[in-house]
Amino acid sequence: MLLGDVGTSYTKILDTEKEEYKVMNTLDLLKSEVRFDIACGHNAKLKTDRVVNELVALEKGSRELIGDGNFLVVDVGSRDIKYVKMKGNKYEEMDWNALCGATLGFSIELLENHFNVKTSEMEKASQSLGVTCGVLGMAKIFDKISEGCEINNVLASFVKGIAENVYRFINKPESFYLSGGLCNNTLFINSFRCKVEPLGRFVLLEGLRKF
Repeated sequence: MLLGDVGTSYTKILDTEKEEYKVMNTLDLLKSEVRFDIACGHNAKLKTDRVVNELVALEKGSRELIGDGNFLVVDVGSRDIKYVKMKGNKYEEMDWNALCGATLGFSIELLENHFNVKTSEMEKASQSLGVTCGVLGMAKIFDKISEGCEINNVLASFVKGIAENVYRFINKPESFYLSGGLCNNTLFINSFRCKVEPLGRFVLLEGLRKF
């Protein structure tokens, strides 16, 4: 079977027969003839007849990777934040934020490309740049740079601000598991005030296996 997590910016793909994972640009996917047996994500309905809710896929995928028990898993995508809180083998709480969490992952990537830098290679900032939306936060970045602030420091503060926004949204836990592309960004992970355990980019695909 071909499974797809069709996000706004990137699509994660699993060929279950070959046990092959890959990531491709969603714009390229939408131009292709590829169709999935089962899919989730913002653009899933364009590429499959069987769409699974992302929160359900996150819940099933995280339990497959972590097992039963009490835990919180958070998926930070290009355009939103979503989380599932588990107690034993049942979910206790779920939530989704596509407004205040808007385009956080996308904004980081856009800024990295614009300034030709890698935020994952930067030192953790001591102060955070107040961020409630990735796009609106960009105005603060350019204001700081125009004031003469060093670019790396400003971007690290921006990433810390994003981490603070996520931390508040998930009710300031002592620890959580992270899902999504930002699992590869050590600056983002280190910017939290709690323990973060990355699960990688393919958690939702593991959830889709259950269908």
